[in-house]
Amino acid sequence: MSRRFVIEAVMVAIYGELLVPSAPVEYIVPYKTVMELYEFQSSPEPIMSDPADNQHVVNKIAELISYLEEPLNRKKLERALNVPWSKSPSILLGKAVTLTVVNSLDNELYGEFLDPIETEMVLISKRENAPVLTDQLEFIQRIIEAEIPIQVFDIGDFEFTLDDSIFLQ
Repeated sequence: MSRRFVIEAVMVAIYGELLVPSAPVEYIVPYKTVMELYEFQSSPEPIMSDPADNQHVVNKIAELISYLEEPLNRKKLERALNVPWSKSPSILLGKAVTLTVVNSLDNELYGEFLDPIETEMVLISKRENAPVLTDQLEFIQRIIEAEIPIQVFDIGDFEFTLDDSIFLQ
């Protein structure tokens, strides 16, 4: 059985260890974060402070975009766009990794605490009963402060999150 996490598409591209987990994983991604990949790719602003690291990250983002634009994967993504809150069929990213894209909508429920994409991630987490995986400590802190009833993990703890005993049932 695979572990499921709600995550932004750019983090799947940036963090290589997410593509080689020690156990099967499904990443559930808001569609808006897939569209953000194009913004990151074309932005003149660097993503990383080190130029070599930045180029590596931009290349990884381009690879993910290219993969998602392949005809079969594009068709899967388009299926999710027909109805709000629909999910794409799983897109295989590796031997033990699948990606599911959700056509989520920000309902402003957490507007005073979270930005629209963060709100979508929280709503997906609640709907799918899957924890959020992020590298944004401020986002984690806002979830805790707002007492939002979801699990959230730092990407630095990714391997730990694959342990069966930490998930609420």
